Amino acid sequence: MINRRDLLIGGACFATAAAAEGLRPHRHVTLLGDRELEKLIPKSFGAWQAREADGIVTPQSEDSLAARLYNQSVGRIYAGPDNGLVMLLIAYGNTQSDTLQLHRPEVCYPAFGFTIAESQPARFDLGHGVVVPGRNLVATSPGREERISYWTRIGEYLPTSNTEQRKMKFRIALSGVIPDGVLVRISNMRGDDAEGFGLNERFAADLLNAVAPVVRPALITTEKAHRMAAVAKA
Repeated sequence: MINRRDLLIGGACFATAAAAEGLRPHRHVTLLGDRELEKLIPKSFGAWQAREADGIVTPQSEDSLAARLYNQSVGRIYAGPDNGLVMLLIAYGNTQSDTLQLHRPEVCYPAFGFTIAESQPARFDLGHGVVVPGRNLVATSPGREERISYWTRIGEYLPTSNTEQRKMKFRIALSGVIPDGVLVRISNMRGDDAEGFGLNERFAADLLNAVAPVVRPALITTEKAHRMAAVAKA
């Protein structure tokens, strides 16, 4: 016979399970939709022209985790003014969950034998009063040194560290949303920090001003995309 105590314990367990299920994210939200990044990121804009993209560090892994992390990616080398060469990688994942989340370059580059010599928070001025938070890194390996500027977007947030990324994912999960995410990484092999990071920032501004307004939310959040569009029309 089931006594009153067993019923109370069973009821409490059922209520806890139901509450946990209610807190689990159920609704997918994507800022890119079904658009293809390869077609949306221009190969030529302003003084920049795409070339063959050999030598770009890509977020691949031996266990093919990257195939589950990223649904789309674009990797190109662009030649620009004053013999400027930059490497662009945009990696997009339509699901950011506890098991699938963007790999930041601090993780990706060491996996390819690089050492992260510098890592500093940065703010990239894209013009029109829009500034995107991210990071500047210096990654070194024998015979190669890259100055890397990047930012990540998860949902409508732009986390600048792994800690922020986890906090923002948790905040989004509490709202019942499974967000998408993107990594935008720009790098070059200039030998000076100010020159190298300055080149990355100029390229980022030129790129975001060149892409169609419809794709900007997927790269920099809806709010910042709308601000760019509003100021450009003014």
